[in-house]
Parts: sequence; C-alpha cells; structure tokens
Amino acid sequence: MSSSQARPSHKRRVAQPQLVVSHTSTQETFRSSDDRRQRTRMGTVADTAGPSTEDSTRWHQEDLATSRARDDPDFTYQLGDSSLGSEPDFATPDGILVTVAETARRTGERPLHAWYPLRDDYVAEQLRREGRGSQRVYARCAGSRGPCEGTPEYRCMNAECFGEAMYCKECILAVHARLPTHFIEYWSDSYFKRMTLKELGLRMQLNHPPGVVCPFKSSAPKDFVLYDLTGIHEVNVDYCGCRTYDGTEEGGEPLLHRTQLLRACWWPATVSEPRTCATFSVLRLFQVLNCLGKLSAYDFLRGLEKCTAHDGLKKPADRRKPFMHVVRQWREVKRMKRFGRGHDAAGVRGTKQGELALKCRACPQRGWNLPENWENAPPLLRFLYCLFLSQDANFRLSNRAVSSEALDPIWGDGFGFFCKREGEDGYKAHIARNLNEQEESNCSGFQAMFMANTRKVKGLRTTGVGGVTCARHNMWQANGIGDLQVGERYSNMDFLLLSVLLWFQVLCIVVSYDIACQYSLNFWERMILFPRKFWLRVPPRDVRWKVPNFHLPAHKKKCHVPYSFHFTSGTGMTHGEGVEQNWSFSNGAAASTKLMGPGSRQATLEDVFGFHNYDRQLAMHRLLPKRLAISIKEGMKHKTAFDAFTQGLEESQPEEVAGWKQRVIEWEAQPHPDSAESPFEVVEEVTKLRDIQLQVATEEFLCTEAGIEVEREHTPGSFVTSGLELEEVQRKLEVDVRALKDPSTSQQLNFTKRRTTLLRRIHKFRQVQAVYMPSLRALLSDAQKAMYDGNGDQVPEATRLFMPSELASRETRGRACATGLVGIEARMRYGEACDALEAVRHGLRARTVTNRYKLRNWTGQGAMTRGQAILRQINIKIHAAKLRYRYARAALLVLRGHGDWEEELKVLDDDDVRALNERALTAEEKAQNEHWAELGGAIIEGGVARAAGVAAGEGSHTLSWIWYRAGRVDENDGRLHEALRVEWCKAYSRAKRYSEDVRLLREEMRRTIMFGRTAAERWEELAAAADLPGDDAEVVEGRRGYALERAALERRTCAVLEKQWAGILLKADVYLDGTAALDAESVVMVEMYEGDEEDPEEEEARLEGEAE
Repeated sequence: MSSSQARPSHKRRVAQPQLVVSHTSTQETFRSSDDRRQRTRMGTVADTAGPSTEDSTRWHQEDLATSRARDDPDFTYQLGDSSLGSEPDFATPDGILVTVAETARRTGERPLHAWYPLRDDYVAEQLRREGRGSQRVYARCAGSRGPCEGTPEYRCMNAECFGEAMYCKECILAVHARLPTHFIEYWSDSYFKRMTLKELGLRMQLNHPPGVVCPFKSSAPKDFVLYDLTGIHEVNVDYCGCRTYDGTEEGGEPLLHRTQLLRACWWPATVSEPRTCATFSVLRLFQVLNCLGKLSAYDFLRGLEKCTAHDGLKKPADRRKPFMHVVRQWREVKRMKRFGRGHDAAGVRGTKQGELALKCRACPQRGWNLPENWENAPPLLRFLYCLFLSQDANFRLSNRAVSSEALDPIWGDGFGFFCKREGEDGYKAHIARNLNEQEESNCSGFQAMFMANTRKVKGLRTTGVGGVTCARHNMWQANGIGDLQVGERYSNMDFLLLSVLLWFQVLCIVVSYDIACQYSLNFWERMILFPRKFWLRVPPRDVRWKVPNFHLPAHKKKCHVPYSFHFTSGTGMTHGEGVEQNWSFSNGAAASTKLMGPGSRQATLEDVFGFHNYDRQLAMHRLLPKRLAISIKEGMKHKTAFDAFTQGLEESQPEEVAGWKQRVIEWEAQPHPDSAESPFEVVEEVTKLRDIQLQVATEEFLCTEAGIEVEREHTPGSFVTSGLELEEVQRKLEVDVRALKDPSTSQQLNFTKRRTTLLRRIHKFRQVQAVYMPSLRALLSDAQKAMYDGNGDQVPEATRLFMPSELASRETRGRACATGLVGIEARMRYGEACDALEAVRHGLRARTVTNRYKLRNWTGQGAMTRGQAILRQINIKIHAAKLRYRYARAALLVLRGHGDWEEELKVLDDDDVRALNERALTAEEKAQNEHWAELGGAIIEGGVARAAGVAAGEGSHTLSWIWYRAGRVDENDGRLHEALRVEWCKAYSRAKRYSEDVRLLREEMRRTIMFGRTAAERWEELAAAADLPGDDAEVVEGRRGYALERAALERRTCAVLEKQWAGILLKADVYLDGTAALDAESVVMVEMYEGDEEDPEEEEARLEGEAE
C-alpha cells in the first residue's frame, strides 16, 4: 500500500486524542518550483490539527509539505525530500576485499522450519528413552569383564556414558570405577529408578589404579561431597596410606590427603581433612561462565542442585561457602602458574607489582616489542612510540560494607590490575592525604565532577572503581584499577594514571578522559605532590589530553577542537571510548560483587579483567587486519579527494595554501587550552542550542539550604536533550544510507551495527520517557503503540520518538507531558533551528568558494570526478542541516503556534537553500544545468547544490532570506574565504589521520608478533632453568613441559599471524610508500564478523564523534 493510501481519514475523530494528523476541509495541491516537493494550501483546519485551534486560520503560511511529511504513517527524517540522490562510492581499485563471515548451515537458511514437522518423532524418541529400548540392549549384560551372565538392570543416566548399554551391578561399578560422578538408573520391572554409585557401594581409592585397594587405606568423612559438571555427589573415598619412595629403605611419609585429591583432579576446600571438593572441570567451567557471562556462584550452584535433584525431594548438601573458597584458590593458583611464578626460585612471594596483569601486546612495551634505537625515531614518526590511554570511573561496581579485610583479606597487594594499596606510597595513604580535595568545572555537561562529593555513600565501602585502559586496544592496564571512596575525584584518578605509567617508557602519551579539559589544567602541579618515583619522564609538551569522541559534543564549544582526536597529529583514527566498552563488559559482575567481602570481590574482578584482556588479545588477531583494511580504503578515498581539492588551489594561490598547511601543522604540534587560534573553526555569533540547554540545566539545578546539590538521575531538560540527540543520530544515519548507492559489504555491516546501537539508545530513551510522559502510550493508536514498544516493522532511523511536539493538540500534550516539558522543548527547538540554519549558511559558503576554485582551476573529466568527493561531503552536510531546520521549525510551530519568531525562522524552501552568489533557477536553466552535470561541468543536486558561478550582480538575482540576519556580502567577503580555509584544513586533517592510522596499525601488528616471539624466548629460558633447588623430578618435568608448551604455542601463533597478515601488510607498505598505486589484481581478503567490537559506547563513538 502506498503512503497516500495508508494515511488516515481526514474526518475529525473525537474518541481519543491523536498524534499530529492534518485534517482539512478544503485544500489546493501544487508542486514546488523545483518540482520535487508537493505542497498543499488549506482553507480551514479541524480542531485536532495544527499547532493550536486558535491559529488554524493561518495554516496556509506554514510549510505544509514538512508538516504532512511529519504526519505520514511512512515517516522518515527525509521529510519527503528527494533532492539528495544516492551516488556510488567511487573508490580506487585496491585489491582489498572485505567480507563478512557467515555461519554455514547444512539444513538451509531456516533449520527450525525443517524441524517443526518432525516434533512427534522427537517426542517419541524421548519417550523411548524412558524404557529399556531394543531387546538386544537388555537381553544380556554389556559388561567390561568379558562375557557376563549377570542380569542387566542398570544403565548410566542420560547416556553420560555413550550408548544405550545396560549392565549388571558388578559391571556397572567396574565401568564407573573412574567415573564416580555419574548417576545410575535401575530398572524396577516397569520403570527406571534413579540411584547413585555410592548407594551401589562404589568406593574411590586414591593414589592407586582402578580396582586396586590400598592395604593401608583410611576413609574420608562419610559426608564427603564432590562438585562436578553432572551435579553434586556424595562419594565414598579412601585415602592411600602407602609410604612414598624417597630412596631409603623405610620410605617417606604417605602423601598428604590434599595432595592425593589434587592428583585426582579434585580441589579440596580445606588443607586438612577436607569434606568438600570440586573437580577441575567444574571449576574451569564456572570460571569461564563467571568471567564471560557474569554468572554468579549462587546461580551456578543452584543449577547444579537442579541437575542433582530436580524433583526437590532430597536437597543436596549445601556446601556453597566451601565451593567459593575453592574457586578463589583456583583463581589465585592459575594466575600464578600462567605468569611463571612457579618457575621462579622466589616463588609466589617474589611476585612484583603488576606482574600478574596480562599486558597489551600491541602497545609499546620496552623489552618486549620495541625495535632497536626506537628512542631516536625521526620527529614525524615519534607518534608510533606513543602510548594511548583512556581513563574513566564506573559507579556500577560499588561494594557494600558487609565484611572486613580481617575476615576476607586481599591477597597480592598490587600484583595485578588493582593498584598497590598499602604503604606510604600506596593508594590508601595517598587518598588520606587528599580527603578535602575540592573540584569545580566550568565546562563539561557531564556530572562526573559535579557529583564527586555528593554521591550516596551510606553503607558502601566503595562507591565504584576507576580504571585505565589502552585507548586503541581496550585492554586494562596493570595497577590501573582502584576503588572510589566518594565519587570520581582527581586524587583517585591521578594515582591510577601515574601507577600505570610507572611501567612504561615511551616518547609521548595521549590520555583520553571525558573531563580532560578540566582534569589536565593542574595535573602537573598535583603530580609533584606524589613521591618522586611517580613523576612522569615525559615532558608536558609530549602529553596530550583528549576527550572521547562521543563525550566531546557535550562540552563547551571552546573545547571541541583542542580536545578532539580528529585534529590532533599522530592519533590516527583513535576515538578514546574504549574504557566505556570495557565497563559494559564488566558491569554484569556488579550485582554479585556488590555484596562480597573485600578479598573475594577483588579476586573476582581481577579474574574478570584478566579474562577480558585475554579475550581482547585473541580478538586483535582479526580486528587489527580489519581495521588496517578499512583505514587503507578510507585513506585512499580521502587522499584522492584532498589531492584533487588542493590541486587547483595550489595552482592559483600556492602561498595561501602553504600558509593554511603550516597553520594546521603548527596547531597540531602543541596542546592548546582553547580554540582561539584554531584553523578548523569559523567564529559565528548566533543563538546556539548548547547555550539554551545550559540555561535549562542551570534553571533545573536543585540544592539544599547548605548548598549541596540534590542528586537526580534525569531532569526534563536532559530528557528533551537526549531526544534531540537521538533525532540527529537517526537523521544522520538515514542521510548516510540514502547518499550511498550500492554499499559494499563492510558498509552494509556498518549500517547494521549503527542500527543495532540506535535501537539500544531508543530503548533507554523510552524508559526515561515513561517518567516525563507517563500517559503517552494510552493516547497512541495501535500502530503507534507497536512502534513505541519496538514491535513495528520500520527501520530504527524511521522510528518515531513521540516527543511533545509530535502530539496534536494542547489538550493532548497537557495530558501526556509533565508540567513545563512543552516549554523546555520549545526553547530547545528554537536553538536547534538556529543551529541548523547557521550550518546551512556555513555549508553554502564552503560550497561556493570550493566550487569556484574547481571550475576555475580543474579541467578534464578525471580531475572533475576526483574533486567530486569534497563537494559531495559538503552537499550532504547542507542537506542534513536543511532537514534538521525543517523538522525543528515544524516542531516549534506545533509547540508555540504562529508568532513573531516566524520573522526570523521562515519556511525553508529548496529554492531558499542557495549561496550569496546564486539565484533561483528557472526550469529551463535546471534542465541545462543537468545537461552540464552529465558532462562533468558543474555540481548539480537539486535543493542541495546549485549551479555555482552565477554572478552576484545580475539583475534577476534576489537574496535568499537565510542571509538577512547574516548580512548581505559580496562574493569576495572574507567569510567565504574562511569557509574554504576551514574545509581545506578539515580535509587535510582527515587525510592525515587515516595515513597515521595505517602507520599505527602497521606498527601495532609488528609489535604483536614481536611480543609473541619474545614471550616464546622467555618461556624457553624458563624451561632450560626448570630444575630448581629442592624439587623432585616429577615437578621439574612438569615445570619444563609447561614452559615448552607455552613457548610452542607462542611460536605457532606468530607463524599463523605472519601468514594471515602478510597480504594486508604488503598493501599497507605500498599505500604508505605513495609512489605506486595498489595492485588491484593481487586480491587480499579480510574477513569481518558481525560481533566484532559490537558495543554500545564504541558504536556511539562512531555515530556521533565523526569529524565534520
């Protein structure tokens, strides 16, 4: 059904308030002058239509095309505007093929459809299993003792032993002599009865082969419990009392009971007379599930209880506390083993600070992966040996004061990811010296510092944790985690950052922090208050402070350029949001660790962080080549566009271009406190949406009589702000999809990931919306309710948010919205419209001067095509700004009705979107220009780009109303020149960032392989020195075997990576050389996975943090 057929009837409905729907009694339909948008004049309007019933007589003055597009059931943020045509992504053939890995299916694309008709067969087979099965199965015993004449009445439950075999009692015990944790079923004439091997008389003799009974045996307690994958079992256990061989005639003392259990792969809960054990298999499974899925021990043990006694008649023994003791011991010992503490004569006591933290192999690690003479790298390549860090706090990982360190001590102070706590140079002493720290912010819209001293701390030992990761690979850093006491204070974050930097020696450092603009101001003064060993060995000029891409828009304008990764030399395509992704992985453990004692909590989080690093280490094997392939492709595209853009400028004004380039280089060479001298901005004096949002936030600031802020998670202003931000994300995604014709596989995957992230954000928005618009859902139609609930069939970018401006009448908004919400949105819509209009003007200035230089200095089809990319980017920005203005103005009209504000914010027709030197074109001129466009002589996109070069002084020229407040200027006005300069500088910066990213990724892949080789050499050295004093031959053999196994794994991994990465690294070398084009015939395939880096914060960084 077409959209026109799907529209509701134009008859007035009074059953319930409706969303915005245009109802008219008379109408006149005509086409706009550019023949692209349909417009309708209406004489009278029903009560439920329009901004208000009082203003219905003036509806003919409104942009009805925009209003009808907002009301259309097939709503999109394109608002019926088809002026932006899709174009193919012209890319130079490079021989890099990026594919998306697909899961192979043997039963077709819909396996459940093939299974569904066979349900009866599967049910029948399950019922067959409840009997003895075929007669040949139970005709005779399938015993392991040869021909057996016993009665086959027993079988292994749930076929834990393969097959359907049935045994007599003696044979079933013989078969399970090594399998004491299987359940048995006994056939009692007509059905199977469940039994245990203990009930059948099985006894487990330790330290002897199966069937051999120790003459000196001693029995374990009768209530001995063993946890295994199959459930919770009571087991009869006999210890061996034989003397050990020590070379003497009498022999040595018998093995300790705990040692006998460990050699049976059972971990005892206590060191003497254990009554509870857990198999290595169940401990390994719990560790993986706990770290990966954040499954709590309580739920895991509940699951084992259900597997043991699903009927609930006989509850298994409750040994949860001993099991948790076992888990903690298992974690600690495994960690020591993996990092070679068992190969050191000093043993566990010789562990150094941060030694048990898994290091990032792609980061520069002195002694592990840096080349010779790296300290003397040339100035242009110093960024290759720069350390990228990201820090942040997480208040989800809080901890209640339910125990104490005396009862639950912390083992290994500072050995892993948590910082050192004790001593004069420890974390606790440092915090004690800075209890009265006060912090103020004059910039960031985030609440990190505002709430630092007002967090709810009653009953909490810690309010959260602070953490430091590497910003490019998202791996936690050694000693980079610490508990927070009263919010996110500088003193906490200073200690964590400096603790991490203790172990690095690099040429420069880039630190990403969401409040870096304030945090960095007095950092060096605070640093000198630390013990001298914490002082940085890098001068201040080589330490760059940046704000993550997603967080930067919330800061004041003065912070946008100086703290942006996009305009910082040597940062590549780093976005700085990695720490947010890491928090999303670890937050699942918040519920279980909140009620733990200090020791258990830290041990659990150490394991979670370590597992995360290991998972990221494996992921880097496929993510690094994927990132490199994308950076090469994007880098070639941006470089080609920039070179074509620059060619004509250098021919006509070489000195000016050289000056622009030098200005960018000088800006990027050193830190800046603000954007006063920025080459990437044009100063404009217009009403900004951000200013209005700040005003609203100030008005909503609540405090007590003592001046302490009242903590609120959301406010009406923050709700409206989030809605406007979501609309912009939706609009940007829709424009990007529409602008790209025949997207590649990687581009399609990118759109899919952006849509997935957008759905998550919409879901969060709905939760807050229920607070400030509680009656909204009741006022929606069935189709709108489906969209509201997320059950509609529309794509995420076309999902209505149902902001107050989308409600039809004042009465409806009054019923649905909290008091004052409509007024807040109206103020912000005004600011949004002003912002969008200024963006249109800025884009038109940039396009005018860019197009002028193109037409004057570029000749030939090839140059025209290559130069198209820069203009295309400008045109898309103009189009998006135009759509944003129209939507904001239409919303403002609904909320305020007609008024004086319309003199400033007029209806924006396509013919109004033209530069100072452009006039409205006739139909004949449009046809002629389209012909010129086909010949490559002009850039024509209706409603977005006009035929540039039309003289400003022609008699038929009329100035578009959008320039009235901006002031009329001629084509030689300095603002046009500034717009060109800004676009050139941004294009130059973009091309540089991609080239830097290719170099960084090339170096990171080299470092990863070199780290593996160094690790292999160190394990081989440990294997050669495995014979430590006092150890017996068995321990020496195991120590040497483990070291050689790890060394072999490292070398095997390096060989595989070298082979897999060879092709894409060769492409990178050719790209960086720049003297030859990439060989398109030599194809390198890089495989992507849909789950790669699919995380909300990282995707939001890509959605909203891209360079303009």
